Order: sequence, then C-alpha cells, then structure tokens
Amino acid sequence: MARLADYFVLVAFGPHPRGSGEGQGQILQRFPEKDWEDNPFPQGIELFCQPSGWQLCPERNPPTFFVAVLTDINSERHYCACLTFWEPVESTQEVMCTEDATEKEEEAHGGGQAQLSSTAPAQPGQLFAPKTLVLVSRLDHADVFRNSLGLIYTIHVEGLNVNLENVIGNLLTCTVPLAGGSQRTISLGAGDRQVIQTPLVDSLPVSRCSVALLFRQLGITNVLSLFCAALTEHKVLFLSRSYQRLADACRGLLALLFPLRYSFTYVPILPAQLLEVLSTPTPFIIGVNAAFQAETQELVLDPELELADLAFPPPTTSASSLKMQDKELRAVFLRLFAQLLQGYRWCLHIVRIHPEPVIRFHKAAFLGQRGLVEDDFLMKVLEGMAFAGFVSERGVPYRSTDLFDELVAHEVARMRADENHPHRVLRHVQELAEQLYKNENPYPAVAMHKVQRPGEASHLRRTHRPFPRLDEGTVQWIVDQAAAKMQGAPPAVKAERRTTVPSGPPMTAILERCSGPHINSARRLEVVRNCISYVFEGKMLEAKKLLPAVLRALKGRAARRCLAHELHLHVQQNRAVLDHQQFDFVVRMMNCCLQDCTSLDEHGIAAALLPLVTAFCRKLSPGVTQFAYSCVQEHVVWSTPQFWEAMFYGDVQTHIRALYLEPSDGVSPTQETGEAQSQDDERSALDVASEQRRLWPTLSREKQQELVQKEESTVFSQAIHYANRMSYLLLPLDSSKSRLLRERAGLGDLESASNSLVTNSMAGSVAESYDTESGFEDAETCDVAGAVVRFINRFVDKVCTESGVTSDHLKGLHVMVPDIVQMHIETLEAVHRESKRLPPIQKPKLLRPRLLPGEECVLDGLRVYLLPDGREEGVGGSGGGPALLPAEGAVFLTTYRVIFTGMPTDPLVGEQVVVRSFPVAALTKEKRISVQTPVDQLLQDGLQLRSCTFQLLKMAFDEEVGSDSAELFRKQLHKLRYPPDIRATFAFTLGSALTPGRPPRVTKDKGPSFRTLSRNLVKNAKKTIGRQYVTRKKYNPPGWEHRGQPPPEDQEDEISVSEELEPSTLTPSSALKPSDRMTMSSLVERACCRDYQRLGLGTLSSSLSRAKSEPFRISPVNRMYAICRSYPGLLIVPQSIQDNALQRVSRCYRQNRFPVVCWRSGRSKAVLLRSGGLHGKGVVGLFKAQNTPSPGQAQADSSSLEQEKYLQAVVSSMPRYADSSGRNTLSSFSSAHMGGHVPSPRARVTTLSNPLAASASRWTASRGKWSSVRASGRSSGLGADVGSRLAGRDLLSTPHTNGAPPDSGFLRPQRAALYIIGDKAQLKGVRPDPLQQWELVPIEVFEARQVKASFKKLLKACVPGCPATEPSPASFLRSLEDSEWLIQIHKLLQISVLVVELLDSGSSVLVSLEDGWDITTQVVSLVQLLSDPFYRTLEGFRLLVEKEWLSFGHRFSHRGAHTLAGQSSGFTPVFLQFLDCVHQVHLQFPMEFEFSQFYLKFLGYHHTSRRFRTFLLDSDYERIELGLLYEEKGERRGQLACKSVWEYVDRLSKRTPMFYNYTYAPEDTEVLRPYSNVSNLKVWDFYTEETLAEGPPYDWELAQGPPEPPEEERPDGGAPQSRRRVVWPCYDSRPRVQPDAISRLLEELQRLETELGRPSERWKETWDRVKAAQRLEGRQDGRGTPSSLLVSAVPHHRRSLGVYLQEGPVGSTLSLSLDSDQSSGSTTSSSRQAARRSTSTLYSQFQTAESENRSYEGTLYKKGAFMKPWKARWFVLDKTKHQLRYYDHRVDTECKGVIDLAEVEAVAPGTPTIGAPKTVDEKAFFDVKTTRRVYNFCAQDVPSAQQWVDRIQSCLSDA
Repeated sequence: MARLADYFVLVAFGPHPRGSGEGQGQILQRFPEKDWEDNPFPQGIELFCQPSGWQLCPERNPPTFFVAVLTDINSERHYCACLTFWEPVESTQEVMCTEDATEKEEEAHGGGQAQLSSTAPAQPGQLFAPKTLVLVSRLDHADVFRNSLGLIYTIHVEGLNVNLENVIGNLLTCTVPLAGGSQRTISLGAGDRQVIQTPLVDSLPVSRCSVALLFRQLGITNVLSLFCAALTEHKVLFLSRSYQRLADACRGLLALLFPLRYSFTYVPILPAQLLEVLSTPTPFIIGVNAAFQAETQELVLDPELELADLAFPPPTTSASSLKMQDKELRAVFLRLFAQLLQGYRWCLHIVRIHPEPVIRFHKAAFLGQRGLVEDDFLMKVLEGMAFAGFVSERGVPYRSTDLFDELVAHEVARMRADENHPHRVLRHVQELAEQLYKNENPYPAVAMHKVQRPGEASHLRRTHRPFPRLDEGTVQWIVDQAAAKMQGAPPAVKAERRTTVPSGPPMTAILERCSGPHINSARRLEVVRNCISYVFEGKMLEAKKLLPAVLRALKGRAARRCLAHELHLHVQQNRAVLDHQQFDFVVRMMNCCLQDCTSLDEHGIAAALLPLVTAFCRKLSPGVTQFAYSCVQEHVVWSTPQFWEAMFYGDVQTHIRALYLEPSDGVSPTQETGEAQSQDDERSALDVASEQRRLWPTLSREKQQELVQKEESTVFSQAIHYANRMSYLLLPLDSSKSRLLRERAGLGDLESASNSLVTNSMAGSVAESYDTESGFEDAETCDVAGAVVRFINRFVDKVCTESGVTSDHLKGLHVMVPDIVQMHIETLEAVHRESKRLPPIQKPKLLRPRLLPGEECVLDGLRVYLLPDGREEGVGGSGGGPALLPAEGAVFLTTYRVIFTGMPTDPLVGEQVVVRSFPVAALTKEKRISVQTPVDQLLQDGLQLRSCTFQLLKMAFDEEVGSDSAELFRKQLHKLRYPPDIRATFAFTLGSALTPGRPPRVTKDKGPSFRTLSRNLVKNAKKTIGRQYVTRKKYNPPGWEHRGQPPPEDQEDEISVSEELEPSTLTPSSALKPSDRMTMSSLVERACCRDYQRLGLGTLSSSLSRAKSEPFRISPVNRMYAICRSYPGLLIVPQSIQDNALQRVSRCYRQNRFPVVCWRSGRSKAVLLRSGGLHGKGVVGLFKAQNTPSPGQAQADSSSLEQEKYLQAVVSSMPRYADSSGRNTLSSFSSAHMGGHVPSPRARVTTLSNPLAASASRWTASRGKWSSVRASGRSSGLGADVGSRLAGRDLLSTPHTNGAPPDSGFLRPQRAALYIIGDKAQLKGVRPDPLQQWELVPIEVFEARQVKASFKKLLKACVPGCPATEPSPASFLRSLEDSEWLIQIHKLLQISVLVVELLDSGSSVLVSLEDGWDITTQVVSLVQLLSDPFYRTLEGFRLLVEKEWLSFGHRFSHRGAHTLAGQSSGFTPVFLQFLDCVHQVHLQFPMEFEFSQFYLKFLGYHHTSRRFRTFLLDSDYERIELGLLYEEKGERRGQLACKSVWEYVDRLSKRTPMFYNYTYAPEDTEVLRPYSNVSNLKVWDFYTEETLAEGPPYDWELAQGPPEPPEEERPDGGAPQSRRRVVWPCYDSRPRVQPDAISRLLEELQRLETELGRPSERWKETWDRVKAAQRLEGRQDGRGTPSSLLVSAVPHHRRSLGVYLQEGPVGSTLSLSLDSDQSSGSTTSSSRQAARRSTSTLYSQFQTAESENRSYEGTLYKKGAFMKPWKARWFVLDKTKHQLRYYDHRVDTECKGVIDLAEVEAVAPGTPTIGAPKTVDEKAFFDVKTTRRVYNFCAQDVPSAQQWVDRIQSCLSDA
C-alpha cells in the first residue's frame, strides 16, 4: 500500500522581489508541514504551477487542471496535479500591478511577446490573480487527482457545509494498493465516492488515451519520426497551447518506447524560467507552451485544444473507443519490439550471478545472427542508454515476467508465420490490445465515481470570497492519527511472483545476405573439409590444388565457420604441433578468414579462431616454438576493445556456468567457446543463473560468501588469461614493425590525444620498467610495449570494474600486465630470430625480363605482387579469360623501363607469364599505398606507379623486401625519371654505355666537321645574343643600337658574353664566312627546307638579285637563332620584306615568334602562316619604354606599322590579291563586332560549336561578323562571313546533320585575303586593316594546363587504379566525359576543318594562338594533314612532325617534364592529343593514309619514352647546342642502337609491314573534312588496350611473339597438328593474332623463297609488283577490276563514312582493299604506293568452304614438302575461284592449303616416291607443276586419278 498523496500545497500570486513586471508564486500553505522521511518535499513547485509565469489577468478564466512531472535526484518521478482558479486582486496590490502591466506592455512592443492584455484595465477591481491547489504524489492517478482537487474547489466555491481541513486530511492519509489488479473505493468525507484500480502488472506502462491522442494530433508519419528520434537519442520538443496535452503527448511517447525505458531528461511541462534547459547537449523529451516558440507553426490545430486544460470539461462522448484504439496502437509497437529484439536472450552473457547478477549483451553477435550489421538504426538503438537499461533490467534470469517477455519468447514464430496474412496480424494486434486494456482496467463493471462539481459558470460569480486559510493543526492531527494506525498494522507487502524468464527459441541464423558467387553450397563446405584433411594427412600437393578454391569459398560465412570447426577437431590438449608446410597452409586459411571480419566480428569467426591461434604451432629449433598468432596479427579485429570484451564475457560465462553445473554434466571448465551453445540435455548459463538466484535466499551466509569468492576468482583468472592472449595478438613478431601497429585503428585511436602511439609523456609513464638506455631499437620496442600495456590496462580496468573484481586483485593485475608483455616480447625475440633462419618457402623463380641492347638493370628484381587495378582485362573481366591478376613476381628497374614479370597467383590459370612495363620517363604519379598481399592476406607496404603510356603498376612488396629496399627503389626511380640534365636520359647514355672508351673521331680532309661546326654555330649565336647589335647601315633599323638586352624569355640559360665585336651578323648569304656557309648548307638539308622546295615556296639563291617573280623567299635571318630562339634557322617570309624589318616585327609577338609561312595550297595558292600570340598592349608598351631612349610612342608606332606592312606584304604576295585594290572583302570591320553572333541550325564546318548542338551563324545582313568560339563546349558559332560556308550557302542548302562536311566549291567571291585566328584576349590589340584585306577571328581555346588536367582525368578513367565496386560501361563513359578530352579533340578538329575550308576557298590563314608552340602547332599540323595528301604518307608525316613540331620548337622536354627542372610543371600531352586527332581522321578515312594506326600508337608511346633523341629538347637551337642536329651526317654510323625514331621506323619497315596500311588507296586531290562532333569520335584503343603477355608492343625487339610452327604437317607422320591457338583477350595481343591475309601471304612468299634458296626480296617490292600487276590486269580487260568497280559506286565522300579497321603491330586486318582509278591515264606517283592484290586470293580469306564453290571433291594423297611424308587429304576443285583447296577431312571447314590454278603450268602422270601408299596402282599417281613447285598426288585408284586429271585440265582450259 502507498499514500495516494504526499503533500497538499496552496500557491498564490506574489509580487516579484526585484519589482519587475512579472509576479512570482508564493506557497501560502503546505500540508503536512514536516517532510516525510521517505519522500522529502520537492523544491520549485511554484514554478511548475504556472509554467508560463505568474501574471495578472483582466478577466476571470475558468479553472484549469494539468499534471506536471518532476524528477528527483534518484530518478523518481513526482506527479504534481495543479488546479488553478482566479481571484480578484486585493486593492493594495492593484496599483503596483497596473504599473507593472503598463511597463510589461512597453517591453512587449519593444521586444516581442505581450503576456498581458494590451488594453489597460478601466477600473482597478478588474484584475484577477491566479491561485493554485497542488497535490504531490508518487502515483500516477490523474483522474483521481482531478476529482479530489475539483471537490475541494467545489466546496470552496459553492460554500458547501463540509470542513475543508477534514477533506484535505483524509486525502493525505488515504492509502491505495500499488499494483496487482486490486481496486479500492475511497471517500474524502464530503459525500463523494471514487474507485481506484491498480494495473495488473506494474512494469507495463499505463497510457489511458495518450497514444491515441498523440497519433490523432500529429499523424502517423510524425509520430514514427518522433519514435525513431527518441530511440536514437535525439532531442524531442513538444509545443502546444494546452499543458494537459503536452503531458499526455510525453506520456504517450514513453508508452510507445516500452519495453525500453527512457533514461534522459524528461520534463513534460517546462516552466518559462527554465527554458535554457533546451540548450543542453544531452537528449531530452520536453514539452513547452507554444507561446515560447517565436513563429509557432502548429502541425495540427485540434478543436479540442481549447477545452483540454479545463478542470471541469463539458461532458463528452465516452472515451472508451479512444482507449481501445490507444491499446491497439501500442500493440503494434510492442510487436515491432518483439520482432526487433527476438532472440536477444541468446546473446546475453552472464558475468556474475552472486551477490547480484551482472549481465552483458553481445551486440555484435546479435547483429550478425540477425543479418542486420549494416542496419544503422538498430546499431544506434543497441548503443543507446535505453537499451543498456533494458539489458540490466530484463536480462536478469530470475524475476517477474510480463507481456513482452511472453511475446518475445513464445510468439515470434507466430509473428513470422503471420507476416503475409494481414487479417491474422490484425487479429494478433487485437488480442494484444485486449491484454493491455485489461491490464489497465481489470474490473470493467466499476461503480461510477460520485464527486460533486461546481455549477455552470460558477467562476464568473462576483461574490467569491478568497480561498480561506486552513487550520494546520487540524490537518496535522488527522495525518498523525493515520500514521499511528499504520505503525500498528503489519506492512502489507505484496510478494512478487518471480520465475525463470523464458528464453524463447534460439536465434535461427538468418540466411547469409551475401549473394553472388559466395552462396555457400554444401560443395563449398566439402572443399574446405577436404583441403583441411589433406593438410593434416600431409597430402600437400592435393591441398595446394584445392587452396585457391578454399580461399574463394572463405568469402562466405558458413565456410568460415566450417573452417573453424574443422580446425578445432585437430587440436588435442590445447596444442597442435605442425610441420612448416602445414603451418603455412593453416595460417593462410586463417588470414583469409579474418580479412573479411569487421572490427566487431559479428559472425564470431575471430572468436572461434582465437583459441586456435594459440594452439597451432611449429617447432623452429629446440626450445623455440612459433604459434599461429604471430602470423595472423594484421587484422583490425584484434585492436578492437569491444571484441575483446565480448570474448572475455563469453568465456567468463562458460566458466561460471561450469562452476555451478554438477560434475556429472561432463563439461570441463577449460572448454572455451565464444557463446554458450544450448543443447537439449544442457542447461544454458541463464537457466543455471536463474536456478542459483532462486536458491540464493535459502543459503547460509558462509555459503553465500564462498560462492561470491569463487565467482570473483574465476573472473580474475580469466582477466589474467586475457591479458596474455591480448599480448599475443597485439605484440608484433618483429618489434621494428611497430609502424604497422600504429596504423591499426583501435590502438591509435585509443591514445588520449595523438594518433601515433608515442605520446609525449610516454617515457615518463610507462617506460621506466624497461631498459630505456639500450639504444634506438629497444626504445622502439618499448614504444610498442607501452602501447600494448596501456591497451590491456584499459581493458582490464573496464571488465574488472564491471564484473566486480576486488580492488586488490585489480592492483595485482596492473602490476602483472607489464611483466606479461615484457616476457612475451622476450619470447618473440627468440621466435623472430629463429624464423629468420628458416629456409625460405620455395617461391617461384624470378623471371628475368628481356632487355633492349644498351638497357641495363639498375635495381635487380624486388619480389612484389601485382594487384588488379580496375581494368577488367587483367582479372578476366568483360574480355573473358582467367584472372591473371593478382600475379606474383618481381619488379625490375632498368635505365629505360620499370618492368614487372611474374605469374598469376591463381594456380588454375596455368603457367602464363605476366609482363607489364613502361618507360621510366613516362611515370606521371607515384604514391605509397598499404595493401593486403593476395596470398597471405598480410598488410604490406605497396607502391602505385602510373604512367602516361596508360600502364599502371599497383604492387605490394613481399615481406622479404625490407622497407629500405622499397625506399631505395623509389629513390632510384625518381632519379631516373627526373635526371638533373637531359644528357643523363636513356637516349643519351645509350650510345656512350656501349662504347665507353671510344676516342673522338677527327676528320681533317673535309673541312670542319659537323660537330665543330655546331659548336661554332652555338658560339656565334651566344655572341650574337649577348652583345650589342652592330650592323651595316643598309640594314640599320631605327633605335637598335640602344637596345640593351634581349627580351627576358631569352635568358633561360647563362651565356658567357664575349666583348669582341663581330661584323655582319645580319648580312645576306653572299657575305657569309665559310663556316657560316657550312651552317647554311646544313640548314638547307633540314626537313623544313626540303618541304619548302617541294611546295615551291622559294629557294635560297646565292646572289643578292633574287627572282622577283617569286612571292616568297627563304630568309636566313634566324640562322644564328638571334631573332627567335625557338624557330628554325631558315624561314619563309614575303619577298618584299627585308631581313632587318623582321627583328622589329618579331617584337609584337610572344616569344618573338613572328608570322612565317609554313604551307602553301597547290590549287588555290593560299598560304598557311603560324606565329605566337600578340603581346598585350600594356606589356609591349612597357617593354619598349624600358629599352629605348627615343620617345616610346614612335617606337610603338614603328613596331605596329612594321607589323601592318608585314601583313600587307603577305596579302600582296598572293597572286589573286596582288593587283586588286583590296575592296573585295566582306565588310567593314571593327573590333566592336567581335562579340556578336547569331546561332542557326547550320552545318558544323562553319561553326566551332559544342559537341552536341551544331550551332552556326546565319547570314543576317550584308555586313558579316565573326563570333567568338566559346570555351569548353558551350554552344557558339562563327560569324556569317566565316571562311568556309559564308552566307550564300545558308540559303541554298539544307542543314547537314551530324556535322557532315557539305560539298566544297560554293564560296562567295567576297572574302578577306587573310584571316587571323587568334586568342580573343590578344586580338583586341590589333588594329583592323584600313583597306580591309585581313579579318580577325577571335576564338577561345583551351590552355596547356587544361590539357594537363583533362589528361589526368582521362588516365584515371582508362586506368582507374582500383577495381570498381560495380564495373559498368556507364561509369567508364561518365568518367571519360568528365575528363573533357574528347571535347578538346572535337575543338581542335573543328578549328582545323575551318582553316582547311578557308585555305581551300583561296584565303590565307594566320594561326596565332598562345605562345605559338602548342595549340598553334596542333592546328597547323592538322590543317596540312587534311589538305595535302603528301603528309598522309609515311615520309610526309615524318616531314610534317620534323618541320612543325621539332623545328618550330614545340617544347617536348618541358611538356614531357623530362628533367628535374620540369618536375613541377608535370606532363602535358600536347603531341599525344595531336596524334589522337590524326587517329580520329584515320578512322574516318582509312584509305587515305599510307601508315597504319599502329604507327600513331608507336609515336605516341615513344614521344614520352626517351628511348630516342628525336623528341628530346625544346627547339633546334637546344639540339644544336648539344650537338644533336648534325652530328651523324659526317660520321660513319656504326651498328649502334638507333638514336632517331625515324631511323628506327625505316629499319623496321624494311623488315616488316607493321607500319603500313594495306587499304591505302588515295585520291590525289582529296581534301579531308572529318566529322568532329563528339558523337563521331572514338576512344583511342591506345588508351585502353593492354597485352599482359609481353607488355607494350612498341619496343619491337622485346615484343616478338613466339614463332609460329612453319609447316602444316608433322614430321612423324601422325595426325596433322591443328594450327589453332587459344587467344586470351586479356593476355595476348588480339590485333597481332587476328588473321591478316596480306601479311600472311607476304610471309608465305618469303618462306617459300627461303626454301628455294633464293634471296628473299623486300616485302615492299613484292607488294608494289603485285599492285602494278593488278592495275595492268584491270586495264587490259578494258574495264575496271572488281575493286575499282566497287569504288566507282561509292560516292565522293565515301571515306568519311569510316571503314573501321582493327589495327595491330603486324600490319592491319584486311577489311577492304579498294583502289580507285580516276582516269585511265593516271600513273602511280612515288608517294602513292597503292595497295591492291589479285582478287582470287582475297576470296578464301572470308568465304567458308560452302557447296556452291565445290565443283569437284574427293580424297587424294599428297606428298608434303621436301623430306615430308605422304598424307591423305580432302581436295576441293573450285572453278569459281579457280583454285584447288585441301582440307584435313571432309567436314573440316578450315582450309589447309590452296593451289592457285592460274599458276599451274602442266598436269602430268607421276611416279611413286619413298613413303607413298603401298597398295595403290602406279597409274594412280599424277603431278601438278606450278610456277613455284611440283605437287605429287596419288588417287585411290586409276579411274579416280584419271577423273581428277581431266577435271583439272578442263578448269585450266576454261581459264
């Protein structure tokens, strides 16, 4: 029994002590005045009576009632029922409070919320003050409190004749039962009657209607959000205008959380004065009046809110339906918790039983068994305080049970069965709801309460007297009387019915969630069992075969459990001694098991293996044993404290259970198992504990003590055991590996502040116990030891405190731990020492890589594992084939390459050698990584090397490779990648390495050698640059004498300035000195000059009187590289411009790169010029002002005047414009027009648009404007007058789709003579030509840094670096798009096509972008390639690269970061981008290029490889300075390795047609106009393909595949050997092994010639002969050959449709061999080695052996080649193809050989030779004689022989 009410309090309004506007509550009276001993009076009641603050009110409000909840320091809740009514204010108070009210109003207007009515009261009598009756109780009977306080108020208001003191005395002395479903009727002595019912079970919350109301007011979704927020410990704040509703909402939320108890701040009604509580950091559930929220956004406006707080609400309909709905809602949540926590009792660890149960919950096991590890919500719930309370309260095995215990134990199966039957679920919910309802209302037919209520509107009566002061004495006397009675009565304690809590069915392991290849079939488990039995039976070979399958199977949970179980069976008496091989196998499998364990070990795998790692061992030497734990330490689970705690508690539970089980149960206390396994005959630990708790009160005191002591010492001994175990798994075998330990999550994070293990105070705190003076290594050991000691000490502290270990024992443990650790370290030292002496495991032999001549090994092989890097091929992905990676082998560093060679770790792949390599110079990024080795699953240091040749080496070093070796490798690699000087690169060291002692050659007879010449040249150049310019008067430009030094760009290297003056620096060639003449002759031999002469761009005449008829001349002005250091020595300039003017012109351009002619159209005579961008005005002005004594303005004018003159000279030198007045341009032009453009749906060629929308400019008026080309693919167009398609075409033609090039030749006559294409920003400085003879094309282009950034992303897209989580083509395409590489290609092609159009239409173009050496070079090279068929030949392309890229100074060394100086600038693949553009054009026009795609890839690879000197250095000037340019011309070249890439290509081309394109059949006049939209571009396979068989195929000497068997018949006369070979897409080079008829035939020819003993002719000669014959053949027929007929049907732009060819290192696959004969009289020019072959040989390549081509067939014996046996073959005579084919047998589809009947000279009778079939008649033999050899045949009999001869003869006569 308990008191219904503890205190009755009367609280009234009182003035605030500080005189502020608000009042405060004052307690007028409280009863009893003395505190109860068991329940002191709660402080602060006056705050809670009026939560919004004590304020006066201008009108009488009806009485209100609510229940506030206070929580005391012991977490006990006190319910304060408050009934408030209003009384008129006494006159003394009025004046003061009206003032307060007005003040308060002012405040409200100033800052916020008016708490008083804004109208001041008219009469003083109209203010009312609140007064509150409060009942304080520890019981929650809100209705009884409402009735009791209502009765007291009614007696007062209605003036009933009842003594208030008696009523209050009775109320305070009334006692009610606590629980158990009893009911009690009470009366307060005023003719009233109330019935109090107590719930059946105390632990179930009483919710009345609060849950239903909560749902009704907030809606389902909001309540669920609140529910989750409360469970996951968020703050929950309720806002309402009704206090009662706040209290109900909070009560409802708590009821929903059952069976969890809310343990944080809980204040259903928070007073205004305590609002700062809301800023607390802890979670809470708090209710606040909505007035306190600044902007109230009430979710629901419930009409009942107004009435919710009334003390006497109007009678409404019965709330019983609401009450039932309330219980149904709670039942739903109760079911949810039962399902969520099902099986929780199986994860409880009982750590102590006596004196009080200590219980821990194994969270990881629970989550793992339920398969909910990834469930974030559940994880948070289990980590919360509420759940911790749940475990300590409900985990107790022997206690009273309630509905939830029954539900979770017995109804789970039913709930699972009902899941898919909603009606059954509803029935269950209703059953539960009825039980909950019955719990709250055990007696349904309760007599009605009888309590008086005040009359209607009684609060408005004027005649109230104030609430009287009560007589304390009377009340106290009644209370004392009752207390005296109670003392006499015996305490009515209701005995709890305690039972063993049912555990329910054990948790059924929910099926493994991991899908895919790891579903554990019985077969997988069988494999695991077999492998382990093989290991222990010593059948190592069998085990080795199964091991890869086992390692794969161990990804699944069941297989891991199976492994642990099987290994347990092989442990006897806690020890299993293995031999070395067995030990390795076991350790490997354990590591594989553990690598997928999370730190929580939710599946108990680490727990099951923990006893095993201390059991399996091997003997290293007498007295030294190595245990498995020293090899499985690298797993995160061992450094997780939670794992160790769970393990510890599990083991303690096992031992405690064993302590109380009778010996007959037969469980040895040493048996360790992670969790208590329950069998039918065994009682679980909880059952044992329950039994012990039941017996506990019956035991004697001594017995109790004894049991407590036994339990405590059990826990203590386990703590010692675990300290040992932890030291085993945390101390590394090699103490120098402490850094690995540091990287482990747990240990590092547990350090107080820093993440590393060495904290500053360490030496002082831990290390005293060790020998700290013994040097560096020991200090390192201490460092590890200290960390481990701290880790173990923390663990020991936590578990021992929780398990009630005595403080003495705990101190003892702390002393023991450092000793345990130290002892273990000493043991490990011996083990480490001995394990080093073990003979190493037989690792595969290192495969030496093949090296180039002159390539030397810098670092011998370091053992590494090559890991998969995200490309699918290596792991047998989309391409098919086995998983070649990971591979085990070694990495070698040579002077030229980084090479990995090895074998796949998966033995099922077979003996394939995996090679991956790249040139050292191509390395773009190197980063250290930490990765798991694929075999032992150990965490090892690794290195990831990425190269710009699209190779990636992701390597993990083998454990035998020390960190110092790895570091040395990195340093050497860095040294080779960034040599201090270009001379240290492989291309330079190569020659000198071969002939170290060669004396310098001296040639005396031929004048100065080229080497001395180049030195003189450089010397002269240095003098020229360094000194003041002294020139003859004739060439004296104004102001030059005063020019001090060259522009700052030229001062890149220090040049010694010589003081001697040298006359005639800028004279023409007539005055050149002999050495200068030598320079000139050598310059003339350069590629540029040869090309200029081919183009007819002028000759270098020896006299001053030049042929004036020539518009251009070759000027030697730059022969000393004085004007522009990055230009070639000879330049093409207009005839009319004198050399001395060029110096001034050059100043207007960046890097002095003034406009020079680089190509002229043979048809339109338009010229293409190139230059650097213009200097910005400011820069130029500044530069001139510094360097001239004369006024700056004149100088500036002279420069820009010279510039204009120069451009005018270019225009004049064009034949069509020389005599015109210059009025034929499109329009007057001003720079103001540069911006405008009108987009229109025109074809691509006119526009530089984005890849998706080809927008263009429409001819809008007679005056055209250029428009800008927007950057990076925004839609834009060029103005309507732009070169190609200006105006007229727009109105005539329909728009071309897809950016197709329209037909040429429709240009309007009006156009500018010269278009200048330049950067938008720079062109603002150029004044438009007054005569309008040139126009400016401002475009926005990307910069070099954008190319660099884009390339980086492209690299990442093509070679990701780590395997994608879900590889899909979409992800590759997305990253490709992000790189914007194809957009840049699109832009380049677009600009180039535009320039081609302009040139084709007769206008000249000057490309003047950036510094003139990146994008300018790309554009002019592409333009020449598209316009001039010569550049599409092998020779022409070489010339183009030499001229535009090498001579015109593309900065190869700078862009390729070749030296240490360029390291910071990084790799910028400008040249590679150009090659990619050429590749795109090649794909679209495959018949227009003499070279193959492989040639492009070859150049792409070697321009970064630094194998050749061709692509080194930044300009001709630098090459001369190093003596590179002319060094080989005078020397006899030895058989050294090639120094020039071109020389290498020539040598190779003589041997093999690998660079040749067989489909080459050009049209002489063809100008190519490729599509440039991104949709038309293809990703270059150079970026994506890789051959693991041999590494990159671009070093031909290294990439020779195995020779193919030469003859189709085997010498032993056995069955013919199949010529087929398995090609793995991921391993072999597919292009190389794909059939290619022409290469095959050429090889066949060569072989036959060799066989006949004739010297074999070169393939090119054979090819040309065949082509010539074919052309002749076609002409004699008088009609085109089939191929030319085929061509004539193809439209003019046929080739742009794109015939895609698969390219390979050996020629190309023959898809088409088309040649077009435009006119019968056309002859083959030297540059057009066109490719055609005899048609008959083309058929067999593509036609199968089908019946329509079989004129006659049968079996014949054929004699093989020389010394070969006779073989029976199936022969087919084919009249259609005019050939005799033979097969192995009748159904064989693969033809084994062909005899072309065109070559047959005679068919004659034959004679038998040695080895011929014996039983056949001699007359059955016949011979077929061809031009090449004689074939011997033998038929089965004479008639069939005769028939064959006749058939062949008739075929020959038909032909």
